[in-house]
Amino acid sequence: MTESTEKETAIVVYGASSERINPRYKEAAYHLGELIGRSGATLISGGGKAGIMKASIDGATCAGGQTIGVLPRFMVDREWQHPSLSRMIVTESMHERKQTMANLSSAAIACPGGCGTLEELMEIITWRQLNLYSGNVVILNTDGYFDPLLEMLQRTIDEGFMREDHKELWQVARTPEEAVEKALQPTTHAPFTQKIH
Repeated sequence: MTESTEKETAIVVYGASSERINPRYKEAAYHLGELIGRSGATLISGGGKAGIMKASIDGATCAGGQTIGVLPRFMVDREWQHPSLSRMIVTESMHERKQTMANLSSAAIACPGGCGTLEELMEIITWRQLNLYSGNVVILNTDGYFDPLLEMLQRTIDEGFMREDHKELWQVARTPEEAVEKALQPTTHAPFTQKIH
């Protein structure tokens, strides 16, 4: 993957496509998008027209920011894309979609979501662990949504599946302001050094 220092500032936002969620999650995502737009960074996302994806794109657009949506072809065929994207990239698979979003971004922020969001978050943390992704990974823990996941990650450390310093692979933010601030900070995590034996 391209190093984050070699590309323009762009933040990939992961989040739910569901409209059945509590409005507070969409409000936080909208504000997150606004802040990203105002910062001058491009917002990268899955490009959907519903849920947290829609809210973050709307926020960035209203703030005058640029948005790039990355969707697999089957989603475009079903017209799931947000109509106001600055740019849309169509991929042939979900795997290519995730790879493209990571390649375009210099940092990642995970908002609340379901299996797809959790999978994206776990994958980008793993890529960071293996030096396949160099940007900051931030978990936007709106109203404590991610508390159970953070407890599980701590258990992986307590049980020896990860090291204590692996907690440096991600950061936790309580507010959109804190999330954008952490995403835009220079990365500090040391390269992965664990030996397999």
